[in-house]
Amino acid sequence: MRPANIDRAAVAAIGSERVDWHFKGMPSWAFGATLGEVAARRPRLFTDGFVGPLVVIDKPALEHNLRTMAEWCARHGLALAPHGKTTMAPQLFAAQLDAGAWAITVATPSQLRVCRAFGVSRIVLANELVEAPAVRWVADELDRDADFEFVCWVDSARGVELMTEALAGRTPGRPVDVAVELGAAGGRTGVRELAEGLAVAEAVAASPALRLVGVAGYEGAVAHEATPDALSTVDEYLGRLRELVVLLAGAGHLAGLERVFVSAGGSSYFDQVAAAFTAPWPAGIEVLPVVRSGAYLTHDDGLYRRLSPFGRAHALAGDEPPFRPALRAWAQVLSRPEPGLALLPLGRRDASFDQDLPEPQVLRRAGGGPERPLAGCRVTALADQHAFLEVGPDVELAVGDWVGFGLSHPCTVFDKWPLLPVVDADGETVVDLVRTYF
Repeated sequence: MRPANIDRAAVAAIGSERVDWHFKGMPSWAFGATLGEVAARRPRLFTDGFVGPLVVIDKPALEHNLRTMAEWCARHGLALAPHGKTTMAPQLFAAQLDAGAWAITVATPSQLRVCRAFGVSRIVLANELVEAPAVRWVADELDRDADFEFVCWVDSARGVELMTEALAGRTPGRPVDVAVELGAAGGRTGVRELAEGLAVAEAVAASPALRLVGVAGYEGAVAHEATPDALSTVDEYLGRLRELVVLLAGAGHLAGLERVFVSAGGSSYFDQVAAAFTAPWPAGIEVLPVVRSGAYLTHDDGLYRRLSPFGRAHALAGDEPPFRPALRAWAQVLSRPEPGLALLPLGRRDASFDQDLPEPQVLRRAGGGPERPLAGCRVTALADQHAFLEVGPDVELAVGDWVGFGLSHPCTVFDKWPLLPVVDADGETVVDLVRTYF
């Protein structure tokens, strides 16, 4: 399972971009300096001019998660195609590929273009592709770069028809690889019945522009908890995904492939995906099992703490240590207008709020001193630019104090920050700056 490549020179060139007012939170002394120059100074978060709110990445936690997931996938014979939509950060893509990732996954043509701008050589588009300009662009990339590998989903004969029409009249080149997607009632995209999947495969077989390479799905759409019933629902869905592979193989639609691409695996149930995909297959079916987890890289203090197999009561205990949350938001107390209430400049434009509100965890006094745990407080609401913090009667919290928050659902954190400081083990020395492209 050879890892994909990335253009190292293009990634390194990110360090040559200059800091200016476009990047919120950066110190004014850094304006005009390059990202690399700022990181080389190893500035300190609380004393060297950074302005809140800020979201930072914990380097040791990030590296731990990166290593933990890579080693686990390798040990279980899984190819990892981490979902790039989580971070949209080529510097982090490079780290994932260095750790052995087989590909990078994206969800939209625009995200795909970011990956190609940085030379990612193998990309999974975990979605249907029906827009003619995007289909033609993918075909042009395949013709331009013999090393580029690509696969996307199909779930209807009409989708196959639109892709084929978009490529009509072109000089024949490499076909666009597709996988039949299996969905579930009330879920996202994907055929609902196995017979529909067979019909889509037949449509692909009739297309001169497409090639069927396997089957894909997303088990996270069928369950949203870690209860026994939810886990059973995931297993049932994965069983149907296996049935679709066997059905298409039996009909001859997967003949000639060295290995059948079979993919699922968000960030909540990838242990069950591993069990389903690495169980024995019928004779004659060799599969490439691909998991697409993305949020593992930073983990979180909410959704994935509850649902990740390396989070929830450490469902995979006995293997590696659990994932560590690698994102933290910092904001200073602006106002104590009433007893029991503090206002901080951490709002919906800065922190995720779609799954859980930020979790106040630690305190740094305005006058300096060590970081200390913060208990007896909770965020009750977020406005556009403010967090409403309920403060317990025994908590000493003054205007100017820094509060560090745990965040939930990293997919809706990174998109708010075009530049994120990476801090060392002390939590305040900035050792790198990560650029995102949303």
